[in-house]
Amino acid sequence: MARQQRRLAAIVSADVVGYSRLMQADEVGTHARLKARFQELVAPRIEEFGGRVVKLLGDGLLAEFPSIISATEWAVETQAAVTAANESHPPDQRIEYRVGVNLGDVIIDGDDIYGDGVNVAARLQEIAAPGGVCLADDAYRQIRGKLKEAFADGGEVSLKNISVPVRVWQWSADVGGEDVRARSSAPAPLRPPDKPSIAVLPFDNLSGDPEQEYFADGIAEDVITALSRLRSLFVIARNSSFTYKGRAVDIAQVGRELRVRYVVEGSVRKAGNRVRISAQLIAAESGAHLWAERYDREVQDLFDVQDEITAAIVGSIRPGIVVAEIERAKSKKAAELGTWDRLMRAHWHIRRFTQQDITTAIQILEELLAHEPDHAAALSDLALGLHFAVVFGWTKRPADAIARMGIAARRAVAADDQDSDAHTVLAVHDLFEGRHEDAARRLQRATDLDPNSSFARGYLGTTYAFAGECDLAIEHLQAAIRMSPRDHLMVIWFTASAWAWLSAERFVEAADSARRAIDWNSEFPDAHALLAAASAHLRRTEDAHVALTQFVARMPGLSLSDERLARPFRRAADRERLLAGLRTAGLPER
Repeated sequence: MARQQRRLAAIVSADVVGYSRLMQADEVGTHARLKARFQELVAPRIEEFGGRVVKLLGDGLLAEFPSIISATEWAVETQAAVTAANESHPPDQRIEYRVGVNLGDVIIDGDDIYGDGVNVAARLQEIAAPGGVCLADDAYRQIRGKLKEAFADGGEVSLKNISVPVRVWQWSADVGGEDVRARSSAPAPLRPPDKPSIAVLPFDNLSGDPEQEYFADGIAEDVITALSRLRSLFVIARNSSFTYKGRAVDIAQVGRELRVRYVVEGSVRKAGNRVRISAQLIAAESGAHLWAERYDREVQDLFDVQDEITAAIVGSIRPGIVVAEIERAKSKKAAELGTWDRLMRAHWHIRRFTQQDITTAIQILEELLAHEPDHAAALSDLALGLHFAVVFGWTKRPADAIARMGIAARRAVAADDQDSDAHTVLAVHDLFEGRHEDAARRLQRATDLDPNSSFARGYLGTTYAFAGECDLAIEHLQAAIRMSPRDHLMVIWFTASAWAWLSAERFVEAADSARRAIDWNSEFPDAHALLAAASAHLRRTEDAHVALTQFVARMPGLSLSDERLARPFRRAADRERLLAGLRTAGLPER
């Protein structure tokens, strides 16, 4: 029997991120972009670094290099080139690779190679970050001190179908370009970010089916990607959080190691045509569960289910963190408050919707902006606070407040043009200035920046409500409610739903939505106005009178001719319908 031929080789395994989803969305275009990337950026560099393509594997490749240094240099430079090329494409059309690099023994079979050395490279590729490179420890020891690129220690990881845990090292563009030779084995402590930090751990596959591993990983990866769009969060990259894959973890330890306040963990169980996903948000230091939910779905299209569940999880995580951060800020003494804490206090006051709270929030934000004039989130919240002060008559100089709102909103967008919330607040200004089309366009931009923003989606629905487009309004408002069912802004979405139903003369639905808004926050004045008007149109005299009393209590001295009743109706008939209802409920003319 002939002896097997073996050799030590530097092996690279590369794979396209989200290939199936890209092909499903645009098969022809994806194939063309993938082919162009390979021919223009990937293959030429393999030859340049002295390597060879062993074989193409559908959406990936296996390559061999004469040295581990050459293999690693190829991987890093190619990833950087592909990332740069992606800048000219929208996010949903970008071709991204994960790359695993290993130094190991391989069996030679003609031009092919196989064996544990190849298998480890393939498993390293699976846990690499999109756009990143993952090295086995054996490979890293050979390149340490010889390359300028920095690799982060990912610790020991249990790789699929590999019996012995492997210590891994990760590179991605956000690790930085410091010299590896300058890195010590004990990295210097990082300064905690002045905003909440969160890590999403790999979701456990409880299906007993290894083929479902990709679905569990896909959920976690999509949640990381969606959370990363939020400017208010510091999100740990996948290449760090996925080092905990396959390990029993202690949440407090994860918090200490990754320096995060919050951790998301979950599980996936698929049986037949049904899938059950569980997720929970945990405070890392205390171990307290801040939110937990279970989702049961029939699986027709796995990717549709993945998108739906991702949106639901992110929609629940965001308000859960905001509530926790508000409580954290409220528990601190004034001298202990940082920028983020002050922002959270202002955030809390605005969403209470009382005159005193709005006044307090504006004061906090103006003090914050005196020291940090280009803080986009503070500018956005200031604009929103001024908006409610004007709408509900809580300022003596409404014209000045409107002008200040516009300035603050435009400065927020200028400070961070990628901030969905900033665009949303500027759109609110456009809407209440009567520029419905401008508002809708800007809100579409906001939802493009963050498809999971209930804030942007809700105000898009509100814009359609005041434009008299009931069906579109309800569609977007219901989406906002589904995205973030625990949000403080739910009172606005139910109130806006009532505006939409009132414009369609569906008074039963308008009254029901107004009551639901009041259940969320009885301080929001317009909810009582809508309940009064809808009840009057339904000839529910007593309900109309009680609701009007509550409305006037929040806006004293109100009459039908009062400017405080100005709302951005596109159609005069919608304004008249509101006034007719309030008149019937008993609001005086002057």
